[in-house]
Amino acid sequence: MIPTSFPTAEEMARLTARMLLEIEAVHFNAAEPFTLSSGLPSPTYIDCRKLISFPRIRSTLMDFLTVTVMRNAGFEAFDNIAGGETAGMPFGALVAERMALPMTYVRKKPKGYGKNARIEGVMTEGQRVLLVEDLTTDGGSKLSFVDAIRDTGATCTDTAVIFYYDIFPETEKTLGDHGVRLHHLCTWWDVLAEARASGAFDPTTLGGVEAFLGDPRGWQAART
Repeated sequence: MIPTSFPTAEEMARLTARMLLEIEAVHFNAAEPFTLSSGLPSPTYIDCRKLISFPRIRSTLMDFLTVTVMRNAGFEAFDNIAGGETAGMPFGALVAERMALPMTYVRKKPKGYGKNARIEGVMTEGQRVLLVEDLTTDGGSKLSFVDAIRDTGATCTDTAVIFYYDIFPETEKTLGDHGVRLHHLCTWWDVLAEARASGAFDPTTLGGVEAFLGDPRGWQAART
């Protein structure tokens, strides 16, 4: 069933943040920062992959993501849903089911044998493809997936994620310059607000996280 009537974007953001906190997908530690894949330190870490193990939350968030895309892009805007390898694959499948559309997935790189494909499933020239991922930080990793989709002759002008960092000002410009519009459910600011409201973390930890969110590059530079 395709969802059509849901809460406002603001309420969906609050509820999404609440769910991420409830399943302990959110980790804050300013005293002993995490190391990101870039090698840079961060007092925040989020694990959206945990969502697949919580059926009620998973189902609700996929309804939220589907209705967000349809509200923002249109009810008949897409012909194919592509999940990015690997975190985007289950979410892409769940969104495709709700929108009654074919599902494909995009490899990070050619598999190196056989047809050496990056696209798995059936994607054809002229199809309008929505790229689904778990999250985006600065938007850069999405561009390779988008290019692989476009190489088939399909179009890709939209990407949908559960979580958007919303702390790097260049993100939406990076995507926009590549002709891609971002749809998301919640950000670090939504999570921080809900964490404060629920008392999920102590005030000192939340203060340290807010300092990072306000100036992430400066915060990292001071610790490297």
